[in-house]
Amino acid sequence: MKHVFDAELWLWDARRDESWTFVSLPADVSEEIRELAVGPRRGFGAVKVRVTVGTSAWATSIFPDSARGCYVLPVKRAVRRAQGLDVGDTASVTLELVDP
Repeated sequence: MKHVFDAELWLWDARRDESWTFVSLPADVSEEIRELAVGPRRGFGAVKVRVTVGTSAWATSIFPDSARGCYVLPVKRAVRRAQGLDVGDTASVTLELVDP
């Protein structure tokens, strides 16, 4: 399953000093992943994904965020630099589940 969406980059409040930057998956995408990702999950309910933002592609995990009611995707510093993105910018994301 592959999803393409635009999302704003935001900084995780609990780790502001460490620059943990994320995008939130849309509610409909998160719901579809929740339905597919049944059974025991890895740490924090993580789901493995492959992601492309601009010309950067990488493997990572998305995590459920109960406060936001959706999955969140960490966007590492190297990707943000390569794509000229910063907190508050909007990224075009292509996300594919690796192991629902």
